[in-house]
Amino acid sequence: MVGHGWRADFYLRLARQAPDRFQCVGAVTRRPEAGAGLEREWDIPTYRRPEDLVAAGAPEVVVTSVPRTANPGVLRTLVGLDVAVLSETPPAEDVDGLRRLWADLGAADLVQVAEQHPYLPIVAAVRGLIDHGVLGEVTSAEVSWTHDYHAIALLRTLLGVRGEPARVHAVHTTGPVLEGPDRGGWPDVQKVRAAGHTLSILEMAGRTGVYDFTEGQWFNPLRRRRLIVRGSHGEVVGDQVTWAGDDGTPLSAPIVRRHTGLDGNLEGADLDTLTWAGRVLYRNPYPGARMSDEEIAIATCLERTVLWRRGEGPAPYPLADACQDHLLALSVHAAAERGEPVTTATEPWADAVRVA
Repeated sequence: MVGHGWRADFYLRLARQAPDRFQCVGAVTRRPEAGAGLEREWDIPTYRRPEDLVAAGAPEVVVTSVPRTANPGVLRTLVGLDVAVLSETPPAEDVDGLRRLWADLGAADLVQVAEQHPYLPIVAAVRGLIDHGVLGEVTSAEVSWTHDYHAIALLRTLLGVRGEPARVHAVHTTGPVLEGPDRGGWPDVQKVRAAGHTLSILEMAGRTGVYDFTEGQWFNPLRRRRLIVRGSHGEVVGDQVTWAGDDGTPLSAPIVRRHTGLDGNLEGADLDTLTWAGRVLYRNPYPGARMSDEEIAIATCLERTVLWRRGEGPAPYPLADACQDHLLALSVHAAAERGEPVTTATEPWADAVRVA
């Protein structure tokens, strides 16, 4: 790993929670005192330069968890060492930075990006419904859950959109919201504060994505997640599925989460499966590790990066996908600031963007 802090700790915890699947062979920190802290807390060796980490540990993949302004330089260094990278999001700060990064690194095909949201269990389950054709042709999706490129990644994944030009409409307002927890936990004194709210409609390849995010929504239990996917033959609203039977009869059934450790269950607190109408849509790939959904998604993205590097599986979230999603997220904010629609162009990475 290159970097340290709140995001980096997720990966270090994975090595503790699932040691049979993950091992951290070292971390790079510029400051010796930060490295000493990691060594004490996580019992891993630390280095001051990526070159020293690669020479000492021969890692299968290096995770970068550094500020977005520093990330492009770190990526160039690691790719120059012929190392596979799982990059923190976003891979660059702005559109020009994305274009420069793609020009320098796109052909190397060594960079994946740590976008875990498409691998969240409920999202994976909904993707399973789409893949099975339950909803017919998907036409629109709405996400009110997370922000910027994370939300765009969800929308584009659910809609099956690649790197086509998009027309983006957006508005930004401000309203009162009671404070919820942040990365450090609940506030000592709760108070109402002004929170920005961005609502956007993205027209992409004949399909429609709706982006709806209130500042602080990630952790605030007063702003529940909302996920809607509509198709020609049905829709998903949250965990409720409505679809047309073989004879056109409207049918409904929920996506049901089985979580062990409840009531008298002695299997331990763990996600087991997500099922729908007698079909298993998702099975926890890390049983017994006691991971949250977010941790499961991060672990999935990391493990798929390793399998991709070994030639044993598809790329989980390539650099081209990350560039496209950050481009669209920046366009959402630009449209809100200008008060008029923004139309994106066909970018150099467009042909490399996949349909997830």
